[in-house]
This record gives sequence, C-alpha cells and structure tokens, in this order.
Amino acid sequence: MKTAALTAALWVGRALAGSVTVPLSPDATATDRPAESTIEPSTAAIASASATVKPLSPTSDVKGVAFNRIVQVWLENTDFNASAADPSMQWLASQGILLTNYFATTHPSQPNYAAVVGGDNFGMENDDFDSIPANVSTVVDLLDTKGITWGEYQEGIPYAGFRGYNYSNQATFANNYVRKHNPLIFYDSVTSNATRLSLIKGLGAFADDLKNQKLPQWSFITPNMTNDGHDTNITFAASWARGFLEPLLNNSYFSNDTLVILTFDENESYSLKNRIYTVLLGGAIPDELKGTADSMFYNHYSTISTVSVNWGLPSLGRWDCDANVLALVANKTGYKNSNVTLDNLYFNQSYPGPLSDSAFTPGWWPVPNTQAKCAAGKGVLSSIADTWGTSDGSFNYTNVYPYGLGENTGGTPVVGANDAPTSTSGSSSGSGSGSTGTTSSTAPAKGTNAAAVAAPESMLWFGTGVAGLLAALL
Repeated sequence: MKTAALTAALWVGRALAGSVTVPLSPDATATDRPAESTIEPSTAAIASASATVKPLSPTSDVKGVAFNRIVQVWLENTDFNASAADPSMQWLASQGILLTNYFATTHPSQPNYAAVVGGDNFGMENDDFDSIPANVSTVVDLLDTKGITWGEYQEGIPYAGFRGYNYSNQATFANNYVRKHNPLIFYDSVTSNATRLSLIKGLGAFADDLKNQKLPQWSFITPNMTNDGHDTNITFAASWARGFLEPLLNNSYFSNDTLVILTFDENESYSLKNRIYTVLLGGAIPDELKGTADSMFYNHYSTISTVSVNWGLPSLGRWDCDANVLALVANKTGYKNSNVTLDNLYFNQSYPGPLSDSAFTPGWWPVPNTQAKCAAGKGVLSSIADTWGTSDGSFNYTNVYPYGLGENTGGTPVVGANDAPTSTSGSSSGSGSGSTGTTSSTAPAKGTNAAAVAAPESMLWFGTGVAGLLAALL
C-alpha cells in the first residue's frame, strides 16, 4: 500500500461516520509535495513597476444588516493570555467586544490567511509559495455579486498587485512585506485579473483612501513584519495597533457603521488550543456592548459567513458555509448559532489536501458542497455550482467547524442551523454581551481552471471507518 494513501486513510477514517462521501485521490503517492517556483523580480523591475502601476480605489454603498463596512486587521503569533495581559490590548477591548472563544484554523501562518478569504486551507501546513487554482472562489467573488467594493492594504508591498515572495525595507533590509501574510495573492482567481491585482495596495494607499473618502466596504490590513509582532513581540504589536486604530475610531467617515475585527493569525504555543485574542471595534458596535465579552465559538471562517449574512450573499460552500456568525449580525437576523463543545478541540493540525506536506493528495482538490443552504440561506455561489457540479462536498462543510479532521475528532459534530434537521439544528443564538452526489476534481495545471470530473470508483464513505478505507486501498 502506498504511504500517502495510508496517511490519508488514517486521517479520513477519523471523520464523522456516515455523514458525507469523500473521494480519496486515486493517484496518492509517497512523493513529497513538489515546490512551486517563486516569483522574485529584480530590484530594477520592482522600481520600474512601482513608477507605473497605479492602484484603484472604487467605492460603493451597499447597506448591510449590522454594518456597511468591514475592516480586518491581523497581528501575528500570540497566545490568548499574552494578549490579554497587554495594556494596549486591554484598552482596545474596552472600546469594543472581546471574543473569548475565537479560534484560528491550524498552523503555521499562511493557511490561516488562505482560510479567511477562501473558506478552506486545503490542507496547507507550510509558508511556501503556494498557489490555488482559478476555479477556487474567494470571498471577493461573493462581494462582487452585489457590487460591494473590496481591497487589501499590505504594509511594505512595493506596488499594487506585487506577486513576489517578499520585499525587504530597502534602507534597513528588515522583513517588511511577505507574501504569506497576503491572503488574496494566493488565489489565481485574483492574480489572473489585472483589475483585482490593482486592489491589493500598500498601507500608504489606505491613508490616501481615508483622506479622499474612498475606502472600500470590505478590506484586509496586514502590518509589516515588525508592526504585526512577528519579528517583535505583543507589546510592540499592540502598541502599533492602538496607535493605528484609536484615531480611526474617532474619525466619523471611517467609523460610522464600520465593523473592525482586530485579531491574530494563530497562537504561538502549538501545545495549547489555537485560541486567539479578537476584538470587535468601530461604529457598528452599540455603546452598551463596549467593554463586554462574547463567549460564543467562532473561527476565521466566521468572518466570511458573517459577511454573507450581513449582505445577503451566497456561500463558498466550504467551511464558511455554516460557520457561526458574529452575534452582532446573528442577533439582528435571527440566525441561530450553535454551541460547540470545546473540551477536545485544538485546531493545531491540518488534513489531507493538495497543499498538505504530511498528507499530500496529488491530482485532487476538495470539492465544495454545492447543495447546502448555508448560514445566509442563499445557497452556494452559482458560478461555483456551475464549475464543480452537484456535490455534497468532500468534507463535512455544513458542520460549524472542521469536524473529524486531525485532532478535532474529540469534538461534537454540529451542523449549521439552516442545513441541519429540525431536531438537531443549532439551539442557541449568539450574544454580543457574552451572556452567553459528490464529485472530484483533477489537479489543475498552473494558471488554468481545474474542471470537476466524475468521482473515482475509489470513493469511500466516511462511515466505513479506517478498516474499510484500508481494505479498499490495499
């Protein structure tokens, strides 16, 4: 039996018995995942592009249920308790709602950045130069259905749409911009489009857009490697965050009807649960909820489900589908979040996939659930269904969190309220105050769309368990 197939069988055998079908890659091998060539333009080429490439700053005004603008600011690699002990973080929490059970998806950094826009990390467990094929959609495809403007602000990026692996400060040569902290740049559906690339801008462009009142309605802000705490510490990063956000919270153009999510990509100690300090800020937070805490379970996928419910958008059909929705939105829409038993949940491992090192699945990408209703009740983006066909998903994508993968098998499976039978639907709504027919796809060629193909004969039911998987693979 091939080693990678055995690895995949052992992982998949832990999944929820009898819930969905999952096609294992028929071509799984023991070969290591091949490295992708990096893009590293010369200094001269960067200087030339910097002088000619112009960022775009489109605007829109699509009203949402609980907020009209969302701004995500990510810091780096800090345990929850270390953040909670920092005075600057404490001050920021006093200005908004502290989420006490917000989790990252895995380790290291890059898969979390991939997850927050793509609804999956595709088994990624590295910070390599990974690219995700153009037939895999992201949150910006959802936003585009209603003309909701979006953009990224990446501190230290040399010009809009730069695709290089990193870019150092040219005076000090300290780590400045790194690709692994730029979520949309991993996705070929973004990088193959010049207009979309022009929306991935530097932090200097944020100041310009703020001054000119041209901020998008969805944005993601990544400080450089010094300011985000990666190359410094929580004291430095928290001080930067307060210095950056405090004036914005007092700026009526920025703050009115705006939700700011200040969080971390992951925690630092891999032996601990991957729980990260997260604060909701901005004018969208009612005054009576400032300084309060919300103990509902959320994760990075919750940001996509929250955006979908807030603006009535479809889903990506991946782990975003039924992820718990931030109470700020859930309470205004009547959406019922689900209580999650956290005792055995760590979210420190990955799972089989095309970007996994330990369980690499060459020639196979997970298929989204194109039949689910998902949290917003709008189903899955039509172009996703057209691309991938009718499918109930390669994984338990209607579960509130990635259940049955890695060490998370100790949890309790909880299907989202809109996709669960009436008797098992989510039973508790979030509280802002804290009171708390499967298909498979072939691996895409670089820069091309991977079409969904018929499921292989080796498709196996989760319910067969490890023994059944091994029997089929031997």
